[in-house]
Amino acid sequence: MRTVVVGGGGFVGLNIVERFLAQGRAVTLFDLTPPPEAALAAFEALPGDLRVCIGDVRNAGDLSDAFANADAVVYGAAVTAGDARDREAPEVTLGVNLDGFLNALRVARDNSVRRVVNLSSAGAYGAAAFQGTGLLYEEDTPADPRNIYGITKFASERVGSRMADMWDLDVVNVRLSGVFGRWERRTSVRDTPSPQFQVLEALSCGIPAIVERLDARDWIYAPDVAEAVDTLLAASALRHRLYNVSTGYTWSVLDWGQAMAHRFEGGQCRLASPEEPANVFLHTASDRRALSVDRLRKDGVFPTCCNIGQSVENYYAWHQSLGATYK
Repeated sequence: MRTVVVGGGGFVGLNIVERFLAQGRAVTLFDLTPPPEAALAAFEALPGDLRVCIGDVRNAGDLSDAFANADAVVYGAAVTAGDARDREAPEVTLGVNLDGFLNALRVARDNSVRRVVNLSSAGAYGAAAFQGTGLLYEEDTPADPRNIYGITKFASERVGSRMADMWDLDVVNVRLSGVFGRWERRTSVRDTPSPQFQVLEALSCGIPAIVERLDARDWIYAPDVAEAVDTLLAASALRHRLYNVSTGYTWSVLDWGQAMAHRFEGGQCRLASPEEPANVFLHTASDRRALSVDRLRKDGVFPTCCNIGQSVENYYAWHQSLGATYK
């Protein structure tokens, strides 16, 4: 039996596919475009069985072949839209993030899939994440998404729960914190690259990484997200349909970037001085509140999260091993 990772050629999807293949499992990677050659080459060395299916989530027929013999599905197809895309092409984000997810649920039902994990986002909290104090709890923080990305992610959670009832499906939604790390790259559907990616990009080009402001956010390393998703898929029974996935603590991009800069000869990472243009952007003017991970802990599915030093070491080693081949 296979796990289908929809959007498996994307940043988070590739981390999930890599984890499953490393464990010797059968995985179907479904995406609109072929995965990067560097990823395919790396995956060939892993013991699992990889099948790649190219198609559009907005076309249910494209999904049908990929879902054959599927035991579980991870829905990670998403357009991480910025303001420009919201203004000029909101229908693209709606089509992939919401209509595509409904198509996946329908095909999962028709193929008697055991469980569907929907990769949602802390963006579903929207404006509520920047108001008040304390942690963001799934059960009592009213969601107030404002941009199209957050709106579609919140809507997908509600659609998933509703259709789980209507179609007798096991659907679990996970709100991911700010994710960074292995396999991230610039693509036509990723308008908001992580600041950690921007730091590494600058350092690799031999220029200082200049961070626009000091932040404190519960960033999470992508392989840790893959571990959490894996654990949620494997659990015999889950008490909730919605979980936050995060580290449970906050840290700054500046601290991470300075640790990474030490790996590069002459590397620098610093805050932008007044009137100085930055090249590392956080995509928000202030920091949202951190996600509570109480549900993950209580249900025994909390991942083993890397700290700053561990993620820097692992990410740098991965980056060096691929060099300029990963685009």
